[in-house]
Amino acid sequence: MNLSRYKILAIAIVTFLLIASAGYAGEFSKVGTAGAQFLKIGMGARYIGMGEASSAVVDDAYSMYWNPAGMAVMEETEFAFTSVDWIEDVSLNFISFVRPMGFGGTLGLSATILGIGEMEETTVFEPNGTGNTFDASSFSISAGYARSLTDRFSAGIKMKYVSERIAQARSRGIAFDIGTLFKTGYKNLRVGLNISNLGQGLKFSGSDLNFKYSRDPDNANYDPINASYLTEEYDLPLTFRIGCAYDLVETSMSTWTIAAEAKHPNDNVQQLSLGSEYLWNSMVAMRAGYKFKYEEEGLTLGAGVILSPTQSSALVIDYAWSDFGSLDSVHRFSFGIRF
Repeated sequence: MNLSRYKILAIAIVTFLLIASAGYAGEFSKVGTAGAQFLKIGMGARYIGMGEASSAVVDDAYSMYWNPAGMAVMEETEFAFTSVDWIEDVSLNFISFVRPMGFGGTLGLSATILGIGEMEETTVFEPNGTGNTFDASSFSISAGYARSLTDRFSAGIKMKYVSERIAQARSRGIAFDIGTLFKTGYKNLRVGLNISNLGQGLKFSGSDLNFKYSRDPDNANYDPINASYLTEEYDLPLTFRIGCAYDLVETSMSTWTIAAEAKHPNDNVQQLSLGSEYLWNSMVAMRAGYKFKYEEEGLTLGAGVILSPTQSSALVIDYAWSDFGSLDSVHRFSFGIRF
């Protein structure tokens, strides 16, 4: 890498850190206040099994979630799908499609859909229930682009449309993810940085917030007027990640990768993840990880297989188990097709 490339790298990293610091300015007192929490639920069983120490490891279609810069190192088109049976009967699905393009970059599309089953409706005047039910859902649709700027440095950006719904009240907004991936040149050490959910806050609106108001209900001379409840804007879960990955063993038959990642969310304390993956014969993988300073989560385990029905295609199947302490354990299944 020549001097000009080092300048590009230095400028990119400084810009990245300035964006991150600006996003966190004044946020340290807002623990637990960000909304759109579904954006923080990790995707891809491979990376969950490694304790989510992913920003320097990701090199497949799940780059659209963990670090868009990872798309730049992909050589094959990939379609990926993850299904999650989340806690308290919440369902979560993620789909991603990434394609390297001939003009030197990589394009990606993804969608995340969260569904919550029917719940009993209660009001201030009927706290025991009205007899009616309602449901809630959240989703995001994303488009991303990544490119290798040098033989060691890649950058990526993703734009996402985010929407949440509770009964007939909705919030909508646009957010961005920005990531970089750097091969240090020291053996196979990689460093990844990512800032996700960078954007303005969301605010609920909709017909469920409308009501009839009368300043004197007992006086027939006052007709009720149309009114609406005012809602406050809430922050997106802005998150900054920096991670590294290193292959302790790399032979023709096996690869043993270790990874570490520090995470700084705007609505929680700083967190740390450690992960490891052993890949045998480019076909069978075993994984383990641990997450520190997470409220309930800790140990993670996982496994995967890569099947190659033809020389030009592969089927990837991954599974991950996550310990959630006093809550039920969470199981994730992921599927991918490379061609």
